[in-house]
Amino acid sequence: MGDLLITVAPTGAETTKADCPQLPTTLAELVETAQRCEAAGAAMVHVHIRDGEHRPTLDQQRLRDTVQALHESTDLVVQLSTGGSVHDPLDSRLAVLDAAPDACSLTMGTTNFGDDVFLNPWPFVCDLYQLSQERGVVPEFELFDLGQVAALHRLLDLYGLPHGGRVHADLVMGVPGGMPGTADALVAAVAMLPQETTSWSATGIGRSTLRVGLASLSKGGHLRVGMEDVLTLAKGVPVEHNEELVSRAVELGRLAQRTLMTPAEARTLLGIG
Repeated sequence: MGDLLITVAPTGAETTKADCPQLPTTLAELVETAQRCEAAGAAMVHVHIRDGEHRPTLDQQRLRDTVQALHESTDLVVQLSTGGSVHDPLDSRLAVLDAAPDACSLTMGTTNFGDDVFLNPWPFVCDLYQLSQERGVVPEFELFDLGQVAALHRLLDLYGLPHGGRVHADLVMGVPGGMPGTADALVAAVAMLPQETTSWSATGIGRSTLRVGLASLSKGGHLRVGMEDVLTLAKGVPVEHNEELVSRAVELGRLAQRTLMTPAEARTLLGIG
């Protein structure tokens, strides 16, 4: 079994199509991106969707169509974002699970997100977690700061293990308002993870992408990469396709003597039936 899970986050909710025409925002673009990234070495795709005007949306039919299309065209684990955009109401974010993805993101607290606020009040976190247990959707606990790591302890103590019995967390680092994208911050966060944690990955936003990726590999963690998180390969070198970021992560993993997981192996790791 491989020991490196690569997740690709191809779109996000912040970057506009006008500012970045190569961003995959239509269903056809997303499917093509997922196929190429799977071929390059990704095993899971973290999905935000857009409407016909390329704006972030949580439209139920579009979510269902996206999950179905990705399942039909790839073997990737399909993880839907329950964060949406910072402007989406909480009830619409809960309804994301109605689209029946394999997995979902579950952010463990409210975060200042640049000039905006990414709202995740404790009652909402608890409702979303219990709903994921009921629906059989595996959560990935997104942790933006050390307080959210502590909140994960509290959640597991109150409600027990997720569906599938595995606990997978993703450290989201380098967001203005969250923990910095540094090796020191990563080491501190990993040291605080609950003992129930069975796997974890790290995401470096913007310029912290390589720093965080290398630190995660050296600590035995997994990687999330994609145009949701970074739009350049180096200063002045724009990303033209998410495949480039996945291929770079694969090469970093090879240098660290880590072996890629297949989508089937990722399902085993995450407890997805």
